[in-house]
Amino acid sequence: MLYLLAFLLGAVIGSFLNVCIWRLPLGESVVYPPSHCPACGTHIRARDNIPMLGYLLLRGRCHSCGGRISLRYPAVELLTGLAAMLLLFHFGPSPTLAVYGMFVGALIVITFIDIDHQIIPDVISLPGIVVGVIFSALGYGVPLLDSVVGALLGGGLLYLVAVGYHAWTGREGMGGGDIKLLAMIGAFLGWRGVFVTLLLGSFTGAIIGIVLIVARGGDSRLPIPFGPFLALGAVCALFFGEALIRWYLQIGFAA
Repeated sequence: MLYLLAFLLGAVIGSFLNVCIWRLPLGESVVYPPSHCPACGTHIRARDNIPMLGYLLLRGRCHSCGGRISLRYPAVELLTGLAAMLLLFHFGPSPTLAVYGMFVGALIVITFIDIDHQIIPDVISLPGIVVGVIFSALGYGVPLLDSVVGALLGGGLLYLVAVGYHAWTGREGMGGGDIKLLAMIGAFLGWRGVFVTLLLGSFTGAIIGIVLIVARGGDSRLPIPFGPFLALGAVCALFFGEALIRWYLQIGFAA
């Protein structure tokens, strides 16, 4: 029953995350005006705004203008609901659950904004760094020193990579948003989480990047956002980071 409640609450939060994903890149308020159809501006009725169910009842179309509603809306609600269940399983009912729930929610918003616009809003990442350090100071999450070092290391590593890539190629290969994002991840997960995030994010990003380049006929000039891969790496580090580090060390010692 508790997991069902977590899923339902997560889906409701996912509905709000959809608002953030749509409005933040446009510089609009996420509070006012109320939810409305992006095509015709008609206010969305309460029964149509029920997470996932509303999309099914409307058959994926606005009740007023008939415009198609993106499948992303119920997908984000489903994803957030599943994430809430996983967080509950991992942390149990605790303040730490709420802390990392905020963290995962921020990563979901950042992922879809970066996919759509190739930007990572400072309004999320910069306050996220501060929030991660504050929660660590309050005893939720990694120790305070780990949080501070993680934030500095996360931002510093990608900054050096960005400077080195620009010096080598004369092109910008990584935006400042990625740098601030990894700093935020470090503030929540500590310095070890930074390494796991960067390793997994780079690995998955390289694989997907190769697939996309091949699909584009070998064209490597089109930008591929790195934020979603960092977010994926961070989620894996959150839930499986310590196990992955122990596994890696065991292999190293065995060799």
